[in-house]
Amino acid sequence: MSYSVNLPLQLQQEAEQWAASQGVPLDQFILWAVAEKVASLRYQLNDPTFPNISYRQGASGQPVAVISGTGIRVQTIAIAANKWGMSPEQLAQEYGLTETQLRDALGFYKMYQTQIDRAIATEEAIEAANV
Repeated sequence: MSYSVNLPLQLQQEAEQWAASQGVPLDQFILWAVAEKVASLRYQLNDPTFPNISYRQGASGQPVAVISGTGIRVQTIAIAANKWGMSPEQLAQEYGLTETQLRDALGFYKMYQTQIDRAIATEEAIEAANV
C-alpha cells in the first residue's frame, strides 16, 4: 500500500536534506521516521534525557535503541568507541553524526550500559554459533 504525503515546504526541504545526509532517498527516510515514531509510541521507551535516541523493532522483535533519523544502533556506536577505539571525532565522521547525536548516543550507552552490553554479547554469541 502506498500513501501520498503533502509536507509543508520547509519540512519537506529539511527532510530532503536529512535524507541526503544519510545517503537514502526521501521515501526511505520517511519510512524510518514513521517506523521510529510508531515504535516509540508502542513501547513508550524514549528517555527524554536523550532526545536523539529512539527505538525501532529489532530482528529479534525486541526494541533496539537507535539514533533518531539515522537507523544507526546505539550499540554500533558503543562497539566502535569501546572495542575499536574510535574517537568521538572519528565516530562523527564515519557515521555522519552531529555532536549532539553522538553525545546522546554515548550518554545513552553509559546510562544503559548493562542492557546494551548484554545485547552485544548475545549478538556476538549468535554470530559465533553461525560461523
